[in-house]
Amino acid sequence: MHDILHKIGAKSSSPQDAFLALTQLEGLGAWWTNDVKRDDAAGKLIRFTFGETGFFVMKVLEQVPGKRVEWQVMNGPEDWIGTRISFDISQADDYTLVMFRHSGWSEPSESMHHCSTKWAMFLMSLKSLLETGQGSPHPKDVSIDNWN
Repeated sequence: MHDILHKIGAKSSSPQDAFLALTQLEGLGAWWTNDVKRDDAAGKLIRFTFGETGFFVMKVLEQVPGKRVEWQVMNGPEDWIGTRISFDISQADDYTLVMFRHSGWSEPSESMHHCSTKWAMFLMSLKSLLETGQGSPHPKDVSIDNWN
């Protein structure tokens, strides 16, 4: 199995601010995609839509306030289904750190290369949101290739 790994540090932000940006619909819509909604009554499934590119449904596996968020991909592109996405949050001096992992890729495909770059861009959007109050979620993100 293969993983995508990234790390960001947001200056003068708190772990709780990062946690809210990763768990609240308004927060998620401010850095990843502006089309995000709960996909079930219990609130354990979240649907992220990226216009014509498609959508992802994530099952919330874990939420530890100010420390950790983990999802499992339930629906979306075939090579994403079953993979897990986690955000481990900590504080170091004036920075809130977010350690990102998208794990369980079966092979380092062209899709994985694309997603690694897009994840880095969206994590920088999260950093901007935490530091300035303004992220760059889809559709305001940068297109990197013919997939978006």
